[in-house]
Amino acid sequence: MRCGQTLADDAQLFGVANLEEALALRESLPHSIIILGPATPEERSTIAQHGFIPTISSLEEAQAFDQLGPISINFKIDTGMGRMGVVENEAREVFKRVAALPNINIHSISTHMPVSNEDAKFTRGQLVRFRRIIGRIRAEVPGGYKAHVLQSAGTLAFNPPTLDIVRAGIMLYGISPLPEFQKLLKPVMTWKTRIVLIREMPKGSSISYGRTFITPRKMRIATMSAGYADGYPWHLSNRAAAVLVRGQRCPLVGRVTMDLMMIDVSNIENVQVGDEVVLMGRDGSEEISCGELAEKAGTITWEIITRIGARVRRVFV
Repeated sequence: MRCGQTLADDAQLFGVANLEEALALRESLPHSIIILGPATPEERSTIAQHGFIPTISSLEEAQAFDQLGPISINFKIDTGMGRMGVVENEAREVFKRVAALPNINIHSISTHMPVSNEDAKFTRGQLVRFRRIIGRIRAEVPGGYKAHVLQSAGTLAFNPPTLDIVRAGIMLYGISPLPEFQKLLKPVMTWKTRIVLIREMPKGSSISYGRTFITPRKMRIATMSAGYADGYPWHLSNRAAAVLVRGQRCPLVGRVTMDLMMIDVSNIENVQVGDEVVLMGRDGSEEISCGELAEKAGTITWEIITRIGARVRRVFV
């Protein structure tokens, strides 16, 4: 909600994944809200009651909402994602029937790009097809409805936008889904914890579950208060991952555990219990980027961000 409040003066429309997020956002913002994910039948009356804009993928969904009274909808077309939306070759006919329903107002038409950060050729063709469909629909069923397709990757790689709305997501946090565009963005999020224990470990000591790390020499090992229960990826275990302590990189040693992790601080002068540890972000001239964490964990930046747990305290500055 705090991110929404920060954007409230500039954004005219907010998009959320589901009804739960829409209700949470409505507590503090009066703006129009599109629910981008599908609604279950039992959620439809609540969506209509609060004036949210549901995303429709079939005539049957539109007919169900039509029974609830006047409502604006987002009409989705599947142009290659295979997840939601009316299939491309049926979209125009279904749109005509949806637009004819007495209580339905078409707010917008949308689609989603599956490979905007991987396959530029396919994406360009997809954009051409979508614009062609939009043009034909507007000619056949005139109206003031908007169109949207570009998310963060699309907005960066296929700029300038040629449609009415962009769905900026991860780029709002200063993270680019495409490494070549990261220099255009400034990360706004830092993930921190603290050292809770420091011990001198003799050569041959085993560290963490599985004994996957054995100290090759006497080492100073610090324990941090963070683990996979906080969203730090278990798959960063033994993957040359690092954190920042006093502006210096410290390697993660052994497996990530539920609530704690261990690092080698042998080369950090005057390190103390209570020292701040940067899991993601900048400390001095060093930085642990979201992209670095994702690459080493074998995942994507979106997962790194969205899996940060509820018990991690959020501080807005």
